[in-house]
Amino acid sequence: MEEDLNVTYVVFGGHIEVHKYRYLYFMVVFTVYILIICSNSTIVYLIWKHRDLHEPMYIFIAALLLNSVLYSTNIYPKLLIDFLSEQQIISYQTCLVQFYMFYTLTSSEFLLLAAMAYDRYVSICKPLQYPTIMRKRTINVFLALSWLVPACEIMGLTTLITNQKLCSFTVKVIFCNNSIYKLFCVSSRAVTVYGVFVVLNVVVLPVLFILFTYTRILIICYHSSGEVRRKAAQTCLPHLMVLFNYFFLITYDVITVRLETDFPKTAHLLVVYNPLFNPIIYGLKMKEIYKHLKKLFLSSPLDFIPTRFLIEL
Repeated sequence: MEEDLNVTYVVFGGHIEVHKYRYLYFMVVFTVYILIICSNSTIVYLIWKHRDLHEPMYIFIAALLLNSVLYSTNIYPKLLIDFLSEQQIISYQTCLVQFYMFYTLTSSEFLLLAAMAYDRYVSICKPLQYPTIMRKRTINVFLALSWLVPACEIMGLTTLITNQKLCSFTVKVIFCNNSIYKLFCVSSRAVTVYGVFVVLNVVVLPVLFILFTYTRILIICYHSSGEVRRKAAQTCLPHLMVLFNYFFLITYDVITVRLETDFPKTAHLLVVYNPLFNPIIYGLKMKEIYKHLKKLFLSSPLDFIPTRFLIEL
């Protein structure tokens, strides 16, 4: 494999065949990327602007959507460049950065969903204690841990990978994920063990915690009034939909990499399109967010003109 100034390059040998329809694929993916940025940013802006949305639940939603924007920005720009290139190539060092950001942000998503589950648990199961438990400081700690814990743990994994000797320079995926393990000359036991440790910490344990909290919520709702059940359904259902969607997509990502048989490369785009799912769910299913979205898009242009200018007119 060619080297330039001691920089090793990796070729996306299994990239989607774009020679014939490259511009069509480029426009479709570019449009989706713009939709992801706009839809996520719009809801984050609404949560930031309106004081009635300055509650823990909506703050965690804003953090989750911001995480989706960063996740997309880690993948889409390079993917768009590849659609217009004759050869899909990336330096190994840049590939490791993309690998690091991908799994850090993926893990952060699970921890943010766990924080949201805890918030709903306290709100529904311990309503009188909610103001004292879910204080601003608690929220800040949850947000910090949701990003810092994965960042530190994935950094350790990436460091182990950096020290591995390469015997192959082609990956059969559309971006750098754990398929880069197949580039190693010898399978690393240290990487495998540490990888399992990370998965248990930032995926399995958060998912089990989420299932536990929602089980408790269901038990409480079963013995409560219809009003409590309605409130729980309105606030918990969107979180569960996002969790199951994300969990199945990440499971799919892991399984397809482990399979030796070639999988349709276009199917890998399922993981890439996931950030468009979250704003749709929260925008349509969360009553307060939907109310502000409806007001934003159905308002007359005059509503955005300051009142003093309307008086002068």
